[in-house]
Amino acid sequence: MRIAILAVDGSLLSAIAGLSDLFWITNQSLRAPPEGVAAGLPDRADPLFTIAIVSADGKPLRDPQGRLISVDGAFRDLDRCDAALATGMALGADRLPPASASITQGAAWMRTCHRQGALVGAACAGTFVLGEAGLLDGRRCTTTWWLHHAFKRRFPKARPVWGTALEEQDGIVTTGGPLSWVDLGLHVIRRLAGAEIAKLAADISVADSLPLPQMIYAPRGFINTTDPLLLRAEQIIRHASPGLTAEGLAQALGLSGRTLHRRLKELTDESPKEFITRVRIETACVLLETPGASVKQVALACGYGEESVFRRAFVQLTGMTPADYRRWSAGRTADNAASRTASI
Repeated sequence: MRIAILAVDGSLLSAIAGLSDLFWITNQSLRAPPEGVAAGLPDRADPLFTIAIVSADGKPLRDPQGRLISVDGAFRDLDRCDAALATGMALGADRLPPASASITQGAAWMRTCHRQGALVGAACAGTFVLGEAGLLDGRRCTTTWWLHHAFKRRFPKARPVWGTALEEQDGIVTTGGPLSWVDLGLHVIRRLAGAEIAKLAADISVADSLPLPQMIYAPRGFINTTDPLLLRAEQIIRHASPGLTAEGLAQALGLSGRTLHRRLKELTDESPKEFITRVRIETACVLLETPGASVKQVALACGYGEESVFRRAFVQLTGMTPADYRRWSAGRTADNAASRTASI
């Protein structure tokens, strides 16, 4: 299976090399797996994946730090590939990926790859290349959480989903975060070679095969800062009595249920019920980070009369149980405190 990795102006050498290495490590693991690993998988003397790093003109280019990115050829040199991938890139002074001829050519090339049946994907700011290609118009996608607002403004026809780690629709995969090329690579391996080989790649790389949602890393309420309606709705939900419904939220905002549904879909691609759930779970995250309150007390404070319903909603949005989230958050806080103490 041929994997093509895009190199354009602003591309990060670490992301391109890391993604290439992940496929190479998978090949090595299949050829000579550690003892007791990969039982039942077929032995492979030949590599499962071949990797080609390609640029617009087939010439190497410099990454943002001035390091040379070596390439294997030009876009036109590849007659076919099974997956075409774009990685993260440095942002310009306007805090957006650079606009350049190589990115325009890369977008056109990825559009051609998709039309020919290849799986196409992008990590972090590389999602802007897919946006420029028009491949995300009308499709669910994601990007790095702190680029979400800029992405929506630049590609109003796309359907970016707030806070998720990975989205795929119609053979187009997007992930968020500068290091999310790991998530992208593992997902592509799963799609092309199956779950068992993807698990092997994750285990050998000591990586999570199922990444955590981005929303747990972003500031609480970050997405709601873009519009006064979202901020008003958030405050109503935070101070509402348990059992607030979508109809109740619409009434409190002075809107019809249909108008509220339309506005939220435009602003966040959420239904009113999904919006209410997200605000409640974001509130729960803040409360769980504060020692003292039990999970049941947090559930009640966030509008959930039944703890089991709260747990299901929490796991669905964060990928962890409330208790696991509390431990995870406490571990991050302890690490940060230790780092600050060591630097004094």
